[in-house]
Amino acid sequence: MPADASRYKAMTQVVVTRPELDASAWVDSFKQAGFKTIRFPLLELNEFLTTQTALEALVLLKRSQAVMFVSANAVRFLAQAFRHQPEWVEHFQVSRAWCTGPGTAAALAQCGIPLGQIDQPSAHASQLDSEALWNVVSSQAVKDMNVLFVRGADESGATVGRDWLALELEKAHVKVSAIAAYQRAPTHLTEPQKAQVQKFIDDGAIWVFSSSAALQTLVDQCPQVDWSMAKATVTHPRMADLAQKMGWGAVAIAPPGLGSLQASIKSLA
Repeated sequence: MPADASRYKAMTQVVVTRPELDASAWVDSFKQAGFKTIRFPLLELNEFLTTQTALEALVLLKRSQAVMFVSANAVRFLAQAFRHQPEWVEHFQVSRAWCTGPGTAAALAQCGIPLGQIDQPSAHASQLDSEALWNVVSSQAVKDMNVLFVRGADESGATVGRDWLALELEKAHVKVSAIAAYQRAPTHLTEPQKAQVQKFIDDGAIWVFSSSAALQTLVDQCPQVDWSMAKATVTHPRMADLAQKMGWGAVAIAPPGLGSLQASIKSLA
């Protein structure tokens, strides 16, 4: 790499907005690539299932022929809730575990779920999302089968997440249910943090978003900020559409993978 390019990259600030539990891999990757990387979590994740609701969730899981885990955190928090019920993993000797990306698949494998029972989009898919997963699992959908979605909950306790896959399953006469394994809440920004947001934008920092909820949290809590000069890299076109509607000045969409994220950041730097 030319010295000037390396020096330019080193000057670029990258603001990682993932929850604290998820941020390290991205922060380490961007630092290694030469960016000045800042942790700025915009969502907080906490346990949600009680002893009683975990037992109720286990009943739902055991009667499901497939379980859709919406994220690695859905796996981790469910595993924590089931730490005294190892039979939940044994259920996947016959049931399928669905997910939309390699991070979630890795979390499932770490729990002991056989790789042969995990369904995820092709590594060559243009986006790792429900549509790509449906291309893989649609042939499994038969009338009256049970599919359980493991999601997060919002501050009110209601399950959150995109409904596209659930609706497709219901069209195929599949019985769909959902549980929340963790609770997601917006990080409450302090006044100094809100002032820092404007400084990041003024300094040309590049925000990285993997969640529409994180983007919404930032904009909702900083109503006085002028987003027209703000730059962001996002991991899905839906987030790009949202950012553009909110008035963000430059938004790049990164294909799956940390290497693609780094390339996307470079395109904005």
